[in-house]
Amino acid sequence: MTGLTVAGETRAASAVGSVRRFTSRRVTWIPVLAAVTILLLLLVGAQLYFGNFFTPRVLSSLLLDNAYLLILAVGMTFVILTGGIDLSVGAVMAFTGMLGASLLRDGLPTAVVIPVMLAIGAGMGLAVGVLVHYFDVQPFIASLAAMFAARGLAFMVSLSSIKVEDPAILWLQSTRLQVAPGSWYITPTGILALLVVLVGALVLHFTRFGRTIYAIGGSEQSAHLMGLPVVRTKILAYVVSGVCAGLAGVVFTAYTGASYPLNGIGTELDTIAAVVIGGTLLTGGSGFVVGSMIGVFVYGTIKTVISFLGAEQSWTRISIGALLLVFVVVQRIIVARSAAQRR
Repeated sequence: MTGLTVAGETRAASAVGSVRRFTSRRVTWIPVLAAVTILLLLLVGAQLYFGNFFTPRVLSSLLLDNAYLLILAVGMTFVILTGGIDLSVGAVMAFTGMLGASLLRDGLPTAVVIPVMLAIGAGMGLAVGVLVHYFDVQPFIASLAAMFAARGLAFMVSLSSIKVEDPAILWLQSTRLQVAPGSWYITPTGILALLVVLVGALVLHFTRFGRTIYAIGGSEQSAHLMGLPVVRTKILAYVVSGVCAGLAGVVFTAYTGASYPLNGIGTELDTIAAVVIGGTLLTGGSGFVVGSMIGVFVYGTIKTVISFLGAEQSWTRISIGALLLVFVVVQRIIVARSAAQRR
């Protein structure tokens, strides 16, 4: 019996040790779990208050209405994980949308227009990455310059709205894929957004490029000493963000059925807020694409609840601002605990 008791105690101690090692290594999951908890509380609270929140139409619209923001959040996650920031995504989304709508109006086929929009987004991201690394410009300033440039280019395309009548673009948003009328549905834009999340998660966690991004965010100097391709990876992170902005331009154009040069004003801040609420540290090196997706759904749920209440949408900004402050404080606590453990 004594031997069995000792063996049982050993297994129990081993299990406890495994849990402690997991939690110490995966302490960055805490903000993600907090975001999930907040999302669930919002959904349950809304259902209890309104009584008709848990309907296929309302919940399906969370993805439909925020597909473009989800795509932007994936690209922003790559950049913030390196310790950078990209303020240009909203303006790049507007510029690529305006350019795409203009080209479609002039008769160019969709198969040409969409790659052009993605290429323009990649080019804007490349420009920011080059400024950040080779010219040692702070990411805030480099992306701010790109934001002004992209917004100006959007106005150069047209000062007024351009209606989109291309069937292929409109199909992305108008198509409802559902089992039966009145049931849950998803649109091609929603499928596209979820595919971007899946690809982003796989790249970050199962490729050398993704591991290098985490290494750079943890310590760029250490990444250099380890011989990692820091220069290429940092620039590619901004290129990924630019491509996502171009793709968001496609999705947002399909969503609205038109393009306008003032589209996307403030979207870069919404994107950053969603990524931070999803658990990505602003200092870099810690975060998950899945967490950013949860952050987008938190943002979308708050916006929907405020719409149900009939209140002004300014309350969405106030609520997101308050949540952002809470999560930044949580991040500071996590960073302080991690530093204490290392000492």
